[in-house]
Amino acid sequence: MSASVTSRDLILDRIRAATAQPLDPHAVEHTPAYLRVGALDEVGRIQLFIQRLREYDAEVVECSERRLGNCINECLANSGRKVFVAPPGLPSEWITLKFQWKVDRKLEYNDLEKCDGVVTTSSAGIADSGTIVLHHSPSEGRRALTLLPDWHLCIVRVNQLVETLPEYFARCTPPPTLATFISGPSATADIEMTRVKGVHGPRFLKVILVHETIPGEPDLPEPTREVRPERSAESELPPRPHRTWRPFDR
Repeated sequence: MSASVTSRDLILDRIRAATAQPLDPHAVEHTPAYLRVGALDEVGRIQLFIQRLREYDAEVVECSERRLGNCINECLANSGRKVFVAPPGLPSEWITLKFQWKVDRKLEYNDLEKCDGVVTTSSAGIADSGTIVLHHSPSEGRRALTLLPDWHLCIVRVNQLVETLPEYFARCTPPPTLATFISGPSATADIEMTRVKGVHGPRFLKVILVHETIPGEPDLPEPTREVRPERSAESELPPRPHRTWRPFDR
C-alpha cells in the first residue's frame, strides 16, 4: 500500500462504490412510525404511571393539594426515619419540627449520606416508563442530593404527567441544563443476575402523586388513601451496601 493511500481511503472508496449502485426496484421504502403522542386520557396516564412505579418496587400515595403537607408528614413518620435533608427551595411548611432536618447548602457528601432520607419535588413524570424527571430546581436540589440518602420521597403533580418521552421533550423548551431520570429505586444486577439495591442511589423510593382535588377525600387529619400499603419491614432495614461516591455534580 502506498503512503498516499490509507486504509481509511480504501474503506471510503468501497462505501462510495456500494452506494453508487442503482436502487433495487423491488425495495420498499420504510419510514419508522415512532410514537410521539400518547392516546391515554388523564385517568389512564395516572393508572399507567402508578402501575409502572409499583412494578419497580416503589411506593405510591395519592392525595389532594390541600392535604399535601399532612401527607408528607405521614410518609415521613411511617418510614421510621428521623433525619432528613431538604433542598434549599423546599417549601418551609413541609419542614416540620417532628423530624431532624438539614438544608443542603453545599453539604459535604459524607453529611448527605448520613441522612436517612431526602424530600424533593420533581419536574415531570413519564407514564409509559414510570419515570420521574428532575431538572434540579431549588426545590429539587442538586444531583448528589437524590443519590446519596437511602430513601427518597418525591412529590409529583398530576398535571406534570405525560404519556410518552417525546411529549416530555416537547414540554422542555428550552431544555434543562441538567436532568436526572429516575425509574424506581436504585437496583443493579451482575452477570449472574444477583440483584443488589442501593449501589447507584436510594434503595427506597416513595412517590406522592398530587391531585388538585380528590372527590370524597376525608377531611384532615384523616389518613391519606394509599395505592399500596406501607411495608412493615421497611423500619427494620438491612445494612446499606458499601459505596465509594464520586457523584457527578454541578
